[in-house]
Amino acid sequence: MTAAPAHDRFARFDRLDALRGAAIVWMAVFHFCYDLNYFGYFEPRQRFQLDPFWTTQRTAIVTLFLLCAGMGQAVALQAGQGWARFWRRWAQVAGCAVLVSLGSALMFPRSWISFGVLHGIAVMLVVVRLVAPPLLARGTAGRAALLALAGLALVLPQVVQAPWADSRWMNWTGLVTRLPVTEDFVPVLPWLGVVLVGVWLADLCGRRAPAVLAGPLPAGLQPLATLGRWSLSFYMLHQPVLIGALWAWKAATAG
Repeated sequence: MTAAPAHDRFARFDRLDALRGAAIVWMAVFHFCYDLNYFGYFEPRQRFQLDPFWTTQRTAIVTLFLLCAGMGQAVALQAGQGWARFWRRWAQVAGCAVLVSLGSALMFPRSWISFGVLHGIAVMLVVVRLVAPPLLARGTAGRAALLALAGLALVLPQVVQAPWADSRWMNWTGLVTRLPVTEDFVPVLPWLGVVLVGVWLADLCGRRAPAVLAGPLPAGLQPLATLGRWSLSFYMLHQPVLIGALWAWKAATAG
């Protein structure tokens, strides 16, 4: 991808922000349903970790989030984002990941989150930052190699599993023989493949159809774009707010 003009650098891409905002809304609805089930408001109780109705939604939400993360990195690289700016944003994501682990350990001590979506994004952003620029700089061959690497990441955990990867210290690799008991699990493999596909898609749009990401957005979708710009803040706040509200409601209606 060629560098953007200086006056356009770090400009927002409303369509990409709106897509991220749509993922945020879907995620919030999903989590609200999860919370309702946790507090006993669903009858019969739902099996969120086993029922395909819920597991398919979770997979789709995480996929959409990580595609957006990959596309966002491609846009940042196109804009000439330096390492200092990258590390500032990365520190926010990594710091929030630590807070998620601490908060989940308090609420779910037996299934706390040691490597969830924010942990995965923090690691995968560094990988993308190191791998994508030299490949994209090689033109067609490099872009093909990037797509092949994405495919390898998606397939590898399906054909390679190792007992050493089952511990909490190593399950972040994704090469597990069994899924860990945790409230959220987004390992590097296969999800790095989704992020790399996002990079590839944004690069393709930047070269052939810039308006796909940078074109105007209908006024009715602007709230989604605004939400998408504050996705990390919303992610960190929505569950405490939802859980707190349900907790207060349950206490107020008890007896």
